[in-house]
Amino acid sequence: MTRRFACLFAVTFALAATPPAMAHESAVPRPLETVAILVDGVAQPHFAHGGRVYVEARKGREYSIRLRNPYPVRVAVALSVDGLNTIDARETTAAGARKWVLDPYETIVISGWQTSQTHARRFEFTTEENSYGQALGKTANLGVIAAVFFKERVVTYVPEASITRDRRQPAPPESAKPQAAGAAREESRAKDEYAATGMGRSTDHAVEQVWLNLEDSPSHTVNIRYEFRPQLVKLGVLPPAPAADPLLRRERARGFEPGYCPEPPRKK
Repeated sequence: MTRRFACLFAVTFALAATPPAMAHESAVPRPLETVAILVDGVAQPHFAHGGRVYVEARKGREYSIRLRNPYPVRVAVALSVDGLNTIDARETTAAGARKWVLDPYETIVISGWQTSQTHARRFEFTTEENSYGQALGKTANLGVIAAVFFKERVVTYVPEASITRDRRQPAPPESAKPQAAGAAREESRAKDEYAATGMGRSTDHAVEQVWLNLEDSPSHTVNIRYEFRPQLVKLGVLPPAPAADPLLRRERARGFEPGYCPEPPRKK
């Protein structure tokens, strides 16, 4: 499926829309309801700590970002990983970024950096030194995934008889132009390694550009910090693993176990 992103460009890779049975636009959506980090298609647990939301990074594993539109209108989502726009890798404001377009109540999955109109490179948890940001020399925001939602502006039509306008229809000023949104291994044991995102394998990911007239202010913002487990423990996000007690290990020891003596390994 071809996705669309908006603002200066609008491309979204949208999956099937999933409208809930009852939607309350007035309710403030929660991060877990709108943004999820997927590993092998499974949403990873979110941990709230110190006013932030954290996710454990699994070193060497590919991941995806699932976005859900909680509103009954289209939205454009500025999505950055490590401070880099997932569509063009630029460092911009959320308002000025290319954005992924979602239809009302739609859910989509973004699985990598958009490298062309037809392909993307998978997101992959890695170390800072092997990250995409390090390769570009942009390391100020490693370890953060940010999603900022902008609603499509609702146009109010005024009866023709009640207005006077210039039929020449001059070009709109810069401030009135519609925004465009761009298309889009195991846990670390080293105590001094910090998580970042690298460029993994290439995948098919076709996109197209569309134009949206967006509201000036975002309607919803989600920031997720990700780190390897040892760093989450150091930050107090996760509890430390219980220390091994050699005496308890010895107390659990037993004598005979069923089975036979194994054959020694063959010499090469």
